[in-house]
Amino acid sequence: MPPSPAPRPYPVAVVGIGADGWSGLSGTAREALRGAEVLIGGARQLDLLPPECSGVRVPWPSPLRPAVPRLLAEHGARRIAVLASGDPMFYGIGRALAEELGPEGLRVFPHPSSVSYACARLGWPLEDTEVVTLVGRAAARLAASLYEERRLLVLSADAGTPATVAALLTDRGFGPSRVRVLEQLGGEDEGHVEGIAEAWAHEPGDRLNVVAIECRAAADALRLGTVPGLPDEAYEHDGQLTKRHIRAATLGTLAPAPGELLWDVGGGSGSIAIEWLRSHRSCRAVSVERDPLRAERITRNAERLGVPGLRVVTGPAPSALAELDAPDAVFIGGGLTAPGLLDACWEALRPGGRLVANTVTLESEALLAERHKAYGGALVRLSVAHAVPVGGFTGWRQAMPVTQWSVTKPSSSDVSSHMGDRR
Repeated sequence: MPPSPAPRPYPVAVVGIGADGWSGLSGTAREALRGAEVLIGGARQLDLLPPECSGVRVPWPSPLRPAVPRLLAEHGARRIAVLASGDPMFYGIGRALAEELGPEGLRVFPHPSSVSYACARLGWPLEDTEVVTLVGRAAARLAASLYEERRLLVLSADAGTPATVAALLTDRGFGPSRVRVLEQLGGEDEGHVEGIAEAWAHEPGDRLNVVAIECRAAADALRLGTVPGLPDEAYEHDGQLTKRHIRAATLGTLAPAPGELLWDVGGGSGSIAIEWLRSHRSCRAVSVERDPLRAERITRNAERLGVPGLRVVTGPAPSALAELDAPDAVFIGGGLTAPGLLDACWEALRPGGRLVANTVTLESEALLAERHKAYGGALVRLSVAHAVPVGGFTGWRQAMPVTQWSVTKPSSSDVSSHMGDRR
């Protein structure tokens, strides 16, 4: 474990710097850099400083995040200034430093971010523009933000990101989208190129770039909404899929909130976990599936639908749950009669967390009725019928009804909340 930095007699200066370099800094930011005994930053950023910044120059190693506490500890009580691109607190090093030192341990000198520059050049209101970063993150996550006429700014990882973005847009049914690449924003060499995603032919340009997208869907693109209940056609599956209307009702009962963790037990095609993650970018989920082929399918569905961060655990429950972080919500979509499964999920659930279980079999329904009698909650039957041709007429075809039990775990410490203790 890296050493924890000792308490410092004065804060670390965190200075945002843009492509315009030294000339774009405020007087107070320049003074902080002149007075620093140690200057930490990327090699490109350090090269922007003039000789009058005489501190020892330390380039960030790779990977960066694990090196933060070590470098702070190595340089002890010396005056440290850290260089950051643009605004240090916007997808920048400022977050890591604040986690290590606390806000009182920093003096932050923000510079206009690349997003502010881009919106200024494009005439886009900043508050109406969604930002997706692909720096150190999978490009597939962009897919969750693709909606007709939506304006997006993508923070690029390198010079190859624009072509990657154009290919992803085309693959996800947004090939007609207008794409503009803004390079070296705020610098003397600022420039841009543009084109249509499905016809993108530009060679890689400058590595310092932001990709602006005006989303346009192709005529045959599958429409995906922002609320639970995506079309069943959005998923690759072998029949093990919580169908659209039941899925929407289930997600409504699970009630995802930002930052919460879901266990999706008996993942099938991963639809519950995927739509939980799509509800907010900070949501987390683990899908547990015993069948390796289905587990691979869940991963593909998550990539396709813009939530590549879904963790897929291959193995039987409850044994596969043993090493997982405690969840805020649990959905059980299969395997309810497995010995100890319900007990293990209940015991792991955080106080105040929600458990939702769906079944279509009489055996599992009897188990849920028993638990409802003992622990309360809500027991409902969900039924959906679809209109189908009947000769020259139209009739209803009933899908198998789904029995759903939902319950909230008591948050009071004096309640015996282990299901096994009360049977």
